[in-house]
Amino acid sequence: ERRYALPLTIGIGLLLLQQLSGINAIMFYGTYIFKSAGVSSSKVATLGLGAIQVVMTAFTAWLMDKAGRRLLLMISSGGMAICLFLVGLAFFLENHVPGASHETAYSILALTGVLVYIVAFSLGIGAIPWIIMSEILPVNVKDVGGSIATLINWLSSFAVTMTVNLLLEWSTSGTFWIYALVAAFTVLFVALWVPETKGRTLEEIQSSFQ
Repeated sequence: ERRYALPLTIGIGLLLLQQLSGINAIMFYGTYIFKSAGVSSSKVATLGLGAIQVVMTAFTAWLMDKAGRRLLLMISSGGMAICLFLVGLAFFLENHVPGASHETAYSILALTGVLVYIVAFSLGIGAIPWIIMSEILPVNVKDVGGSIATLINWLSSFAVTMTVNLLLEWSTSGTFWIYALVAAFTVLFVALWVPETKGRTLEEIQSSFQ
């Protein structure tokens, strides 16, 4: 039935796109990017990225009932797409326009892209898909639907983790540009399919799918 299939598709789609937009690749490769920019300690890099996520996720929890879920998701995904493109561009230039005088600029571009990407991810796509899924699934399928969506989220996370090394060996810049395309598609997905749930009761949200 449409009232079950559509919200489940939206919930699964958001959680799938959350992982396919490259968060694991950024976290995996972030330490290298930090080192390239002169931050030698991997612990500092990891703690820095984690601290940004915690602060921004807390800020998002406060902001989403004011700005709305859809707007934050589109800003988040759009920002991620731009940042991933810039990170890919930094590596492309590093490989094709080498030179000691340029290396610092490329490293700073990549580092800036990573930091702003984490901010953008935490602003929307990191947490909001889980909230939307809990709001749009009918009560009688919430347990099963939520379990399916969570399983797909974890499987896609595993797939990204297992393939990121292969992709990076193929092309570092190409890898980040692929993730950028996924993030850009997420903006379109949200604009076309995801309903705004801010200020609506669960009954109002779920009746819109009937």
